Amino acid sequence: MTSSVTASAGQPSDVIDLLTPDNGPVELARQLCNIPSESGQETRLANAIEQLLARRAPHLTVLRDGDAIIARTELGRDTRVLIAGHLDTVPINGLLPVVDAAHDQTGEAMLRGRGTVDMKSGVAVQLALALNLVAPVFDITWVWYDHEEVEEQRNGLGRLVRNHRDLFNADLAVLGEPSNGCIELGCNGTITVRATYRGRRSHTARAWKGVNSIHRAGRLLQFLHEYEPDRPAVDGLEFREGMQAVRCSGGVAANVVPDLTEVDINFRFAPSRSVQEAEQLLRNICFDADDFEVLDVAAASHPNRYSPAVAALIEKLGLPVRAKLGWTDVARLSSLDIPSINFGPGVPSLAHTDYEEVSVAQIEQAWMLQRAWLLGSPITSMN
Repeated sequence: MTSSVTASAGQPSDVIDLLTPDNGPVELARQLCNIPSESGQETRLANAIEQLLARRAPHLTVLRDGDAIIARTELGRDTRVLIAGHLDTVPINGLLPVVDAAHDQTGEAMLRGRGTVDMKSGVAVQLALALNLVAPVFDITWVWYDHEEVEEQRNGLGRLVRNHRDLFNADLAVLGEPSNGCIELGCNGTITVRATYRGRRSHTARAWKGVNSIHRAGRLLQFLHEYEPDRPAVDGLEFREGMQAVRCSGGVAANVVPDLTEVDINFRFAPSRSVQEAEQLLRNICFDADDFEVLDVAAASHPNRYSPAVAALIEKLGLPVRAKLGWTDVARLSSLDIPSINFGPGVPSLAHTDYEEVSVAQIEQAWMLQRAWLLGSPITSMN
């Protein structure tokens, strides 16, 4: 099959040979991380991946859309799986280049740097497999996309689905989000709202002539301070909700009673709630707010633990199963009626932190397990 490349963003000469995959997924993870790709700045990395596929993957049909890439096998298999990962990271904050490190407690070999957990190690595993697997037992759609670490409306996977819906027909999907050697199912939803409280300005020496908008927001802030998160079970997996005030703005001067206060609230809600139910709960707790605005929202994803495709993959990989507490694009894939899981190297709680690091052994494990699955081979022990 001849590789085809469409809608390219261009291929500057300085990108050529930035990625050399022959030394395996660990070294490829290092190389991917060392190409900076904060959200909105993914072009150079997307160019490098596109060029690598053009040189080394004639068995794949490749499509470029902005800074996202879709690469597909066309083998006529009865089953198609979709395997995806995002290319962008949160701000680097001095955490590149990647360095070799040892885990503080165990001495385990680690790669430390921005993107090692979220989620270029997962992308490295996928890219190494995409290059290597010429004749997998399934047809595979590989997807690497931009703008995941920003608001939902800019999400690159969402754009791909809108522009190329016909390429998103699959029987099962694996999203390479970090899952710490486990399979994580479903995900929490997320909604951010703004509650606005109005008052009336006056001099603080004559405060009784005014209405303090900050004080009016006090009931909401007290509720959030005392909030105890629900821990609903869905498909036998415990999810944990969270509700936080993430921005509070009010005040004019030290001698003025404020007349406007805004409180932004982020609510991470379990798959047991719909978007509408989550929004209504927030409306209820904002008490007598004068205005209520939804700033951003993304639905939760049901775990689908007992769907035949997910259950078979769980049995094949033989790993522990737990709930995904953050939001991931499994929600978007599930909305397309594709049973989906989160599975990739890295400890999720290290994502976005200033001590982001990934276990070398987890990268190797993720590569070995997915390779055996996609080839229909027995799973062998890493020991």
